Amino acid sequence: MKLLVVLGSDETYYHIAHYVKPLGFDLIRYSHVVKAMDNVSEIDPAGIVLSARDYPRHWKTLVQFIRGSRSKEDCPIILLTGENFSIENTSKALYLGVNGMVPENLKESAEISRLQNILGRYLSMEERRQSHRFFIEPWQRCGLLFVNPLKRVLISGKIKTLSVGGISFIPDQQVLIGDLYPDTNIPECSLRIGDEILSPECRLVRTGRIIALKFVSFPGEEQALLNSYLERLPLMELHRNTGGDTLGDTPGGSSSPAWD
Repeated sequence: MKLLVVLGSDETYYHIAHYVKPLGFDLIRYSHVVKAMDNVSEIDPAGIVLSARDYPRHWKTLVQFIRGSRSKEDCPIILLTGENFSIENTSKALYLGVNGMVPENLKESAEISRLQNILGRYLSMEERRQSHRFFIEPWQRCGLLFVNPLKRVLISGKIKTLSVGGISFIPDQQVLIGDLYPDTNIPECSLRIGDEILSPECRLVRTGRIIALKFVSFPGEEQALLNSYLERLPLMELHRNTGGDTLGDTPGGSSSPAWD
């Protein structure tokens, strides 16, 4: 899938590419709005990311041009906004058919997750399941406990990201996992997702301050419970962050590399 990125900053482009490419998008960048408009038909993008900060006079023109032939469902448009983006411009963006707006600096993990979630809603279900990682916030009520299979001690900590394939995790006490190496099987795990408690078998795939665990198997129907929870997360975030909040996907609109 092709994602058309229209912005001037190299730093912002590489930052976006780092978090969007794992979703399965090939990025095509233009630094000039008119050239992007001239090549939209040939590129046939699955989505567009456009900087309102870099093009304060022309972003509306490009959005109107795209919406003349492509609906919000066919081609989502995400607007990158600067600190001085006005309420008036926000209203215009909604009226013109922008799917969502995020701050261009993308400093917070919630902002990165919001960008991924807006684009992720337009991937096929299988693509979303295989590639998308969610940054976990406290309100999502996710947690992990597992038993070190060598020391037989309980490991607690904080989940950083969660996907259908596994977890990145910061242990509370690094010393308790110092004897574990990549490819170590961890059969005794307890994963909380919302109101559900799952019991996956995991494998350690990366060590360090932030460790990575890959899901090996789930008992019974627990894999389906995880899939369902991840599919609901974008809507849960929308309801939490918007209630009309325009930083998320608009009403009426439709981190890391993937696991090895």
